[in-house]
Amino acid sequence: MTEPTTPRPGPVPPAPPIRYVALGDSMTEGVGDPDPARPNGVRGWADLVAEQLTAAHPDTRYANLAVRGRLLRGIVEGQLDACLALEPTLVSLYAGGNDMLRPRVDVDALMGVHEQAVARLRSSGAQVVLLTAFDPGRDAPTSWTRPRQALYNEHVREIADRHGCLVLDYWRMRDLQDWRYWAVDRLHMSTAGHIYVAARMLELLGVEHDLELPSTDRLPVTGSPGVLKEDLYWAREYLLPWIGRRLRGTSSGDTVTARHPGYTTLLPRPVVPAGPAPRRVCGVPGSR
Repeated sequence: MTEPTTPRPGPVPPAPPIRYVALGDSMTEGVGDPDPARPNGVRGWADLVAEQLTAAHPDTRYANLAVRGRLLRGIVEGQLDACLALEPTLVSLYAGGNDMLRPRVDVDALMGVHEQAVARLRSSGAQVVLLTAFDPGRDAPTSWTRPRQALYNEHVREIADRHGCLVLDYWRMRDLQDWRYWAVDRLHMSTAGHIYVAARMLELLGVEHDLELPSTDRLPVTGSPGVLKEDLYWAREYLLPWIGRRLRGTSSGDTVTARHPGYTTLLPRPVVPAGPAPRRVCGVPGSR
């Protein structure tokens, strides 16, 4: 293992004035946590973090440049310069999840690009939080990516050690193995999952918050892999369209723009109801 050159910092609350910029793909954009009243119709963990930072420090400013479907190089090329132009004091970066889903990926080469981006962010003076990839477990449709995800994560930890970044260890959030934290598409977190990650991020930053983690026994079951009717429904509604986009060379984010390309101020507020719950074939509880 590469020896760290910069000690990884512990939880030190960010000093105001806070200028927080979130970089990434659908996970950071907020897909899976619907709120029609917000840009792109979603909220997500980064919004929740920004809200709690503002509650603690009213002069907090927040930008979210994440766009669904983006590959790591696309995130670096399309978001890094815009981020640096905003002169942030705090940046979160999760990039590479969509690359892991491609048939072929050179993780080592990819993470070289990732480290160059981190080096530029750190040289700006910003505090940087990196996220590891999530462990899909054995039941998820992406379970075949586990070996490359594990390699990605080791790179993330080494990059964090070399550049003095915080790490939000998504891989080790074992509570999220429960399918009730996931949306019906089995790929994105549900509202509860986004709240969970936001709380962990705030704790990592040493920021007090009032986010309430919902009890799992009160959460709807949105996926039960192995139940034939549900698997068929999921394949028709989500898997086949995803394959179609790959064959056409298109992305779910082709017509999507960054939700908050410039600084805004977010105060804690409830989600506007999005209408009826997603169609479910059956409601058998399950875990990932």
